[in-house]
Amino acid sequence: MSLSRQHSFWGSLSPLGGLTGAGILIMASARLSWAITVAVGLFWVYGLTAFTFTFFITGARRKIFPENGRVSIYTCFSAFYGSLYIFMFWIVCPFAALEVFMILLFVPIFCTGSGIVQQMQSHIQNAHTDIFENVSDSISQAASLAGLLVVFSIIREPLSFCSLSFPGTYQGMVTIVYFKAGAFFPIGIFAASSGALLLLGYFICLYQYWKVNRGEH
Repeated sequence: MSLSRQHSFWGSLSPLGGLTGAGILIMASARLSWAITVAVGLFWVYGLTAFTFTFFITGARRKIFPENGRVSIYTCFSAFYGSLYIFMFWIVCPFAALEVFMILLFVPIFCTGSGIVQQMQSHIQNAHTDIFENVSDSISQAASLAGLLVVFSIIREPLSFCSLSFPGTYQGMVTIVYFKAGAFFPIGIFAASSGALLLLGYFICLYQYWKVNRGEH
């Protein structure tokens, strides 16, 4: 399947189809507050990077934009917008930014490795470059990963900490829901990366099962 026809959820470049988002799913899903912060960062970085990159490779601006090293330039754009997001979030809520600082540093890397830039390059070769199409494709990738991240954290955090949290306050997060601990909750293994891998493996099996059945129909 060509890059231009990859589906943001079912395709091989999707977060679960190609496991391109497995790392960020494991790191940021321990708390819902982390997942929300990273999800907003995904939309910010993916959308603005795609818009800026497409803007410079269309029309008369294509003549002054270098032909070689465009992937490196795309990486620079994503790193710039990722740093800008961290800076703005640091001003609003510094403690919450500290909690997810390392995870947010990986967002530009996931943006560059998502395959969007290769898809844009194929559009250029086919003499078909559209800003709206490229930005919408990039945002759909971000929405797929962000949605999975939030859903995964909603399941994982109650299993681990008997709570659901939201970013904010001077403590970095505020608990919005608290579940009474019992014989089943919490299962502390899901708080660690090993437990997250087990939970992620279960979802990947369900994903592959649904994908196969979807293909049969």
